[in-house]
Order: sequence, then C-alpha cells, then structure tokens
Amino acid sequence: MKKSFVFNAEGVSALARADVARALAEDVGDGDLTAGLIDPARQSHARVTAREAAVVCGRAWVEAAFQQLDPQAALVWQVTDGERCQPGQAVFEVRGQARALLSAERTALNFLQLLSAVASKTATYAALVAGTPARIVDTRKTLPGLRLAQKYAVLCGGGTNHRVGLYDAVLIKENHIAAAGGIVQVLAQAGRVAAQADFVQIEVENLGQLAQALAAGARMVLLDNMDLPTLKEAVRINAGRAVLEISGGVTLEGLRALAETGVDRISIGTLTKDVKAIDFSMRFEAPQGGQ
Repeated sequence: MKKSFVFNAEGVSALARADVARALAEDVGDGDLTAGLIDPARQSHARVTAREAAVVCGRAWVEAAFQQLDPQAALVWQVTDGERCQPGQAVFEVRGQARALLSAERTALNFLQLLSAVASKTATYAALVAGTPARIVDTRKTLPGLRLAQKYAVLCGGGTNHRVGLYDAVLIKENHIAAAGGIVQVLAQAGRVAAQADFVQIEVENLGQLAQALAAGARMVLLDNMDLPTLKEAVRINAGRAVLEISGGVTLEGLRALAETGVDRISIGTLTKDVKAIDFSMRFEAPQGGQ
C-alpha cells in the first residue's frame, strides 16, 4: 500500500493540529506565567501584518495555534495560503481570550514565518522557469519533524513535491548502484518493489550511465551535477523515454538556462533547507471606550 501523504484540506488540518500540539507543549509547557497576569475573562482583538512582500502560507497552523488554546477564537483572513501580501498589509485578524492569544502568538507566527518563507522562495524559483517544461521540485532536506508542513508550503509556492520519505518511492543513488553490482542489476531489483512505490528513479552521473539506465528500462532519471552541454545531450539521448530531473549545483542565476535544456524537473534542496523567515507582526487593538 502506498503511504504518500495527501495534501487535501482534511489532511492538512490534521497535520497542522499535530504540529501545533508539539510546538505549544514545547513553548507553553505547564502554563504561560506572563499571560497569567491577564484577567482570564478579558477578550481581545489582534491583527497580524506583513512587514515584507511574501507568498502567505500556514493558515491551518495559525488557526490550530489559537484554537487549541481557545476553541472559540475566531480568525478572519485577508490573505490566505498561496496568495501574495505586500509590506504593511493585514494578513488576518483574530478575536478570543486575551490569555490564549498571547500564549499562542509566537507559535502561530513561527509557523506563518517559516512556511511563508518556503512558499515565497519556491515561487521565486517557479517564476524563473515559467514557459519551459521544467517544474521546481523539493527534496528531503527539510527541518526534522516539519517535512510535511514544508512540502505543503512548496505546493503553495507553485512547486512540486518529490518523495515524502524513504518509504514511498525508490531513488537509486551511487552507493545503491555500487552495492547492487551495477545499474542493470539494481533496476532489476527495483522491479520487485515497484508496485509498492510511487515511482522508481535512478541517479546517473554521466551519459554512459544514462544510456545504460534507459536500456534497462528506467522511466525516471536523476541527472547529477551535469554541465549545460551534457544536459542538452542527455535530453537528446533520452528522446522523451524517461522523466529527466536535474539535481546538484542549481543556483538562482543559472536556473533559467537549466530549465531551457528541456528537462522535466529541477530539484532544489534550498527551498526547504536555507530559508529566511518572513517578518510578520501581531498587534493587539486597544479596547474601545477605554474598557
């Protein structure tokens, strides 16, 4: 049975609740000593504003953070997942118990900052390959414990998910080939588990290995650290027989040229590994009438 995660509304909501429960346990522990200074009956209203342009991502995580501490907390979104915000723009407003809003604030913003950063970076890369056959693909280079959340953010930014983990697809790399005795041998072995996998992919480092892999029936090939002339020749040799993916040495500056070689996918670890948090600010609104 295939185990790939399905990023539908129900799945994302369940994922967010689980992620947030761990984060709140880590941050709030047995109780927020500072928020405990506030009257438990007080209700408050707060607004979260973007301080920089971004593709927003993390709505389910934000909602889970507030509603796990106050089930009656109500959020109204002006910008939602996959949409762009501009500096100074309100992203959402939240109303609920003041104590709960204060305690959940950092957890909610941490998820919003991180996932919006991944979505925004992915969108930048995706825009550069627009009009070519290439799709931007993520990797397993994710923050431990937050892989699914980050892969969801890649989707919100216009990217494509690679395998979720070691359990749902086969990716045969250099050491697997060496241990199995060669490309032909390892692909033959892969045939035995293909029905359990979302896909079978093999990594090659030169055109000779590509030819061997194609001759052995490979239908998905990872072209590792090849220069532009070699990549173009690989596309010619392949002639549409296998899905070709580029990996290694991908930079923003050279991305368009890689996409124009005619490959199908470009995988980029930095989408999830090297991200700078998007800056959001949460401010409480002053009570009306001095109350």
